[in-house]
Amino acid sequence: MTENKLTLDVIGHTLDHPEGVAWGPDGKAYAGGEAGQVYRLDLEADTCETYANTGGFVLGMAHDAAGNVYACDQNLQSVVKVTPQGHVSTYSNGTAEQPMRVPNYPVFDAAGNLYVSDSGDWGEGNGFIWRVQPGGQAEIWDRQASGFTNGMCLGPDGASLYVVESTPPLISRIPIQADGSAGPRSVVVELPRTVPDGVAFDAAGNLYISLYNPNIIYRFDTGGQLTTLYDDWEQLMLIAPTNIAFGGSDLKTLLIANLCGWNLITARVEVAGLSVQYPSLG
Repeated sequence: MTENKLTLDVIGHTLDHPEGVAWGPDGKAYAGGEAGQVYRLDLEADTCETYANTGGFVLGMAHDAAGNVYACDQNLQSVVKVTPQGHVSTYSNGTAEQPMRVPNYPVFDAAGNLYVSDSGDWGEGNGFIWRVQPGGQAEIWDRQASGFTNGMCLGPDGASLYVVESTPPLISRIPIQADGSAGPRSVVVELPRTVPDGVAFDAAGNLYISLYNPNIIYRFDTGGQLTTLYDDWEQLMLIAPTNIAFGGSDLKTLLIANLCGWNLITARVEVAGLSVQYPSLG
């Protein structure tokens, strides 16, 4: 049996099946619940507040520089904007010709474009990625990464998007070309007999991958080696881990959403996470 390389801890003991987790520019952790709850957590004080409710089911989330949360809502089939004061509004629901169906995870680039995975139907290969320009104008950006398009993160170069395709299970890379269009897709790593969900880079270029099934955290390093950091085959702490993010004052706390549980899981790591983009949208 592989020895686990992470020590896990629990925060947010009363969260409602959180799928999304993010680290905000205010130094707080954020998560969402299956009944629309938007949570704000202070890691140092070990406190949690429900400061907003979308009325739907919150999946992935991202922040702008002002601390607004942009959350994918599965039930509302849209990306909603949640202000720090808790006001909720629709940011994008796609286009009239193609409404959003299963908005799953959002990622900002430095220019404020929001890339949103739209998962499609399980096993049908009909997922895709939106690009929502600052202000909310949406377009379908990529249809290559179509295998139940799930969690995503910006690459260390800031000019590529790393995408979880949950079935068949793999991580793909889509370049963001100079004109803003999607470049040719390439496969980064295949993950047979798993259901990957979340991805996040550390500052050294290692890619962390969470597996909804079978409750594993992987690290895919720059040399192409896949290492099991934690395998919770008994489901004692990792209970269908979904999105992941780096947080803490030093970005050395790995945050793990526990969809089939009632909390977030944290783990301290040696290498700090890669800072995400918090664009100023005016």
